[in-house]
Amino acid sequence: MMNDYPPEFLQAINQFNCGEYYACHDTLEALWMEAMEPERTLYQGLLQIAVAGYHLGNDNQRGAVLLLGEGLSRLRRCPELPADWDFRELIQQGQALLTTLQAQRPVGFNLKLLTL
Repeated sequence: MMNDYPPEFLQAINQFNCGEYYACHDTLEALWMEAMEPERTLYQGLLQIAVAGYHLGNDNQRGAVLLLGEGLSRLRRCPELPADWDFRELIQQGQALLTTLQAQRPVGFNLKLLTL
């Protein structure tokens, strides 16, 4: 139910999907700072994945690897992920990207959080 989320969260998902990673970071950071668990971990995980995209876009592969790994770890620890988006697919795609980055192969950042 999309109405169950703060409008800023919906905005952050849209920014993420549009590749606006720095703006997504800013939007999620404001939510994260005020949130309680379990939303806090969710927001931080997505925020870190967005920052990974930002780093990769600026040719900072090391930063992208660190933040992508941390973000994926946080999402995996979330007891319940919002049902309106395919977080399982995002985590799988993110893990595949992380494996590629760790192998030092240059790639682009093209993760999306799709609605179910």
